Amino acid sequence: MKRKLSLSFTEITSIPQLIKDFLNEKFPKFKEDVFSLENFKIKIENKAKNFSAENRKNLCTVLENQLGNLNLTDLQKTNLTLLKEENTFTVTTGHQLNLFSGPVFFVYKILQTIKTAAFLKQNFTKNNFVPVFWMATEDHDFEEINHFKTKHNYFEIKGKSGGVVGKIEIEDLAFISAFEEEFKDDIFGTELILLLKKAYKKGETLTTATRYFVNQLFSKYGLIMIDGDDHLLKSEMKSIFSAELLEQTLYNSTKNTVQKLTDLYGKVQVNPREINLFYLTETRNRIEFDGENFNIVDTDLKFTKEEILSELENYPEKFSPNAVLRPVYQEYILPNIAYIGGNAEVMYWLELKELFKKIDLAFPILIPRNSMLWLPEKVFSKLEKLDLDITDYFNNFDLLVQEKLLNKNEILDEIKNSEETLKKQFQTLKEEAEKTDVTFYNLVEAEETRQLKSFNKMKKRLLRAEKIKNSELLNRMENLFLDIHPGKTWQERVFNFSVFYSELGKEFIEKSYAEMNVENSELIILQV
Repeated sequence: MKRKLSLSFTEITSIPQLIKDFLNEKFPKFKEDVFSLENFKIKIENKAKNFSAENRKNLCTVLENQLGNLNLTDLQKTNLTLLKEENTFTVTTGHQLNLFSGPVFFVYKILQTIKTAAFLKQNFTKNNFVPVFWMATEDHDFEEINHFKTKHNYFEIKGKSGGVVGKIEIEDLAFISAFEEEFKDDIFGTELILLLKKAYKKGETLTTATRYFVNQLFSKYGLIMIDGDDHLLKSEMKSIFSAELLEQTLYNSTKNTVQKLTDLYGKVQVNPREINLFYLTETRNRIEFDGENFNIVDTDLKFTKEEILSELENYPEKFSPNAVLRPVYQEYILPNIAYIGGNAEVMYWLELKELFKKIDLAFPILIPRNSMLWLPEKVFSKLEKLDLDITDYFNNFDLLVQEKLLNKNEILDEIKNSEETLKKQFQTLKEEAEKTDVTFYNLVEAEETRQLKSFNKMKKRLLRAEKIKNSELLNRMENLFLDIHPGKTWQERVFNFSVFYSELGKEFIEKSYAEMNVENSELIILQV
């Protein structure tokens, strides 16, 4: 295994422009939130002032309770002890409870979080830094998390949807037999099968299963897992949740930023609602205010102002923040200084800066998670034979095909030369037409447009003809595209980690960790 190269996110066409502008520090208001040692120094100082001893005590109590049944490593136990000290901070990532982790980027973002904590310890030796994985146990979209994919199969688990996914009990184990059939003969297949069987047992919840296999994979690195679906932790949020219900704090605080980002980029990642809370029963339902009562959407439940505040006071665990309010919850209960997330996550975090200021909550460093791509040597050989570079496949593929098929094409050169000649002729004609009636000038301009369109049609027809003529070359390029982008998207968003672990075992985790560059947001390409 060896690293072939890395591509900065700022150089990749498909990376959202907002992320590129954020990384390039195009926004003065976000400059202090970009990865840099100076920014980390400031965040550490701010969080030290902002995070109370009571919050720290509650956090440690909850973690000890949640992790009590796990076989923790000495490093995890040390980290739990360190969290009691006021000079200890966290670096956090979060994710849904995808079946057996879902796509492999689940693994990468956790490894980047762990390595970032180690990087900070090297640079701020008087402080301690604990990597934390936030389990999104309160999400209710079961269909989004109930599956994973390998090279040869799609695995799915059945369950009752509608409520929080973390409390769904495992009943359907049919996917384990199918998984065993695929991986039983692989070098590390037995290890994977045992891990899957020990994690997913009938009667256990998805929270328990996820916590177990995440611990098995990352315990040696000292990772701490946290479940926000907790009475004590949510008790700390009563004032925040109350303001959200009565004053629509998030919606009103973010309106200006949302509008500015919409003006610049056409849309925002998430449009906040007037109330960004759910109410939990057996299902998870939005809360809406009709001017008189607080209604629980899609149920018959409703509360007066006094009733819902009483409910919040007595049962804070029944109130669940949505995606845009969750960052506030996370930063309120953790001594956190950095969040590592996907591009979509970072983009909706950027909407929240003014809200954090309003409620006097320290805003963390935001780090777009790194991507990784593992490719066999034969893919690089194919690239070389086609005189292509791996970077070509992370730009516009249609343009790549066009350039490859029409390179040094004499007909295309003739079309382009004729097109340029036509433009010059019409430019001369328009200059003369300006001296006469405007309607004549408009006629000349319209005729130019019509004739130039015919050249575009000729180019398209020529490309189509060359595709037919060079069908073998085109097929090789397209098959190579699918080698690099299975399912026509990034590899890390398709395959489960088992695809790589089955062949490499723990070396896959260790090599991914070793190659992870935490100081840059980039795509890391590795040959296996």
